[in-house]
Amino acid sequence: MNSRLEVLLFRLYYKIPFFSYQQKRRFILFIHHYFKFLTKYTISHRIYQMTAMQTENHYRGKNYFTNDYSKWIKKYDYLLPEEHQHLRKTSGNLSSKPLISIVMLVHDTEGHWLRIAIESILTQIYSDWELCLIEDTPIKSYLHGILNEYAGRESRIKLFFKNDNNSNSVAFNMALKTITGDFITFINPTDLFAPHALLWIALDIIDHPEGMFWYSDEDGIDENGERRNPCFKPDWNPDLFLSYPYHLASHLSVYRTSLVRQLNGFRQGYETAQEFDLALRTIEQIEPSQIRHIPRVLYHCREITNTISNSNSTETTAIPLQAALKVVNDHLNRKRVQARAVPSPDNLYIRVRYQLPEKLPLVTLIIPTRNGFKLLSRCIESILEKTSYLNYEIIVVNNNSDDSRTLKYLRDLSESPKIKVLDYPHPFNYSAINNMAVNHACGELIGFLNNDIEVINNDWLNEMTSHALRPEIGAVGARLWYKDDTLQHGGVILGIGGVANHAHKGIAKGDPGYFGRAVLVQNFSAVTGACLILRKDCFVAVGGFNEEKLAVTFNDVDLCLKLIKSGFRIIWTPYAELYHYESASRGYDNTLAKITRSEQEITYMRKHWGDWLMSDPAYNPNLTLETEDFTLAWPPRLERLPTSRM
Repeated sequence: MNSRLEVLLFRLYYKIPFFSYQQKRRFILFIHHYFKFLTKYTISHRIYQMTAMQTENHYRGKNYFTNDYSKWIKKYDYLLPEEHQHLRKTSGNLSSKPLISIVMLVHDTEGHWLRIAIESILTQIYSDWELCLIEDTPIKSYLHGILNEYAGRESRIKLFFKNDNNSNSVAFNMALKTITGDFITFINPTDLFAPHALLWIALDIIDHPEGMFWYSDEDGIDENGERRNPCFKPDWNPDLFLSYPYHLASHLSVYRTSLVRQLNGFRQGYETAQEFDLALRTIEQIEPSQIRHIPRVLYHCREITNTISNSNSTETTAIPLQAALKVVNDHLNRKRVQARAVPSPDNLYIRVRYQLPEKLPLVTLIIPTRNGFKLLSRCIESILEKTSYLNYEIIVVNNNSDDSRTLKYLRDLSESPKIKVLDYPHPFNYSAINNMAVNHACGELIGFLNNDIEVINNDWLNEMTSHALRPEIGAVGARLWYKDDTLQHGGVILGIGGVANHAHKGIAKGDPGYFGRAVLVQNFSAVTGACLILRKDCFVAVGGFNEEKLAVTFNDVDLCLKLIKSGFRIIWTPYAELYHYESASRGYDNTLAKITRSEQEITYMRKHWGDWLMSDPAYNPNLTLETEDFTLAWPPRLERLPTSRM
């Protein structure tokens, strides 16, 4: 092992000037790829190989600096003639063929787009479908002619006429009475289905007969037919769904017809958010396990300016914010949740504010430290001065401090009725330190904080506590910033770098990230322990931090995965903001001993959690595991074609 090169490489990683975090990360990956004769005996190269092996060799070096979706489509999403034939054979061999009803409400649009939309259905590889065309009124005569033309030549197309006095919801509900399919989906008259869209839906329906609601990934398509802006979605993510309705329940969404009829279809007065409202009423009646995500681009949206979106969005009929707020608040009322949906600060998204109880529960904030007077005092003072939530106590754990200023400061802190100082006179073990401190905590809730944290907004603890008290939530993470106002923590994605890393790491303030995911409350598989709040009973129930195998790193990820395994959800909120002067106290893993220990902890995580690390439900197999910026995976981590069926 070349230990000197190992240390040099890591120091270079942290000290390259004038480049963003992601540029530096790509530079290191570039070195590992093109100069592996220098680095192949280092531990960092072995860590690199854990995720680089997921990438085709031809694309590794090139795509560290590019993210070309058109090339990705040609390589992984374009059907070759023999693949098309394989899919047709698969479709023909299905023992069960569910009938899928496709609903299109036709309003004034360009005639050639309407034809393209209908043709994308006629050319589906899977043929067991019916198309229900609902003609809006008034409508241009040439559109009426197009609809009659297709209805006349194709028996699977049904034409319905909307009465002048009826709303869209009434027209759909009338059509719902005659729909014969066991499943219903929707398409806009300007959009397209992918050729294999209905086949992938049908296959999943067959494989998962318990399913009630399906949704796929999607992308945009311009007037010239060029596809762009792929929206690769996570698996079912309930808090993200409430924050940004279009992100999940959009296209391609499929419902079991019996449930739609049970819900009486669309509700009048909700026409501008009718599909979102239907989706919310649907998920209220079913289990999360009955919501299926198909991580493939099955729908192409014609790109038009949006109302509730960001620069990456591609939807054609956006949901107006006020309509979305009304739908979410109706949902919260039906569920009897003490919360209120309000506009996000930028008026683009939704923020659900959960009500705190009248009697605030005690929160114990645990802060380990070794020396670091400046960091610790800044952390403590920012909590005392900026935290509007008043019912908390602080436990500072002194881990072998020998600096006179720090020791004096700790003695002064111990005189405060709000602060306890405990000693941990053993070698540094983050897990053991915090486990010990929890045993001395009086709070119903526990907050783990690094000593290099500084509070930004006054209601950070209100926000985190309001989520931690939700019975379904296991742990809550915060939005953490580097001192230069680039993002340090926006949730944790499993698999990146071999085990896990932070989503959107290094992006600038004001950047919404991938389809708003850097600014939206959402569920992740893990959040960082640098600022983490949870109920004490949850922490104890899963055995706390693993102090034997994970003394320094990944103990927070391990804790979160244990909570998920116990039936809880992990949530990240951008409305609790703090600075994190990362590893300013402990230092980086840039010595041989630290790198070796890090590799041992990586090995444990990969052995203990296995495939879970490579298939994060809060992420997408079409996105890379090499960097944290939601760029494309080369190749995707899923089979290109379905297995043959006899």
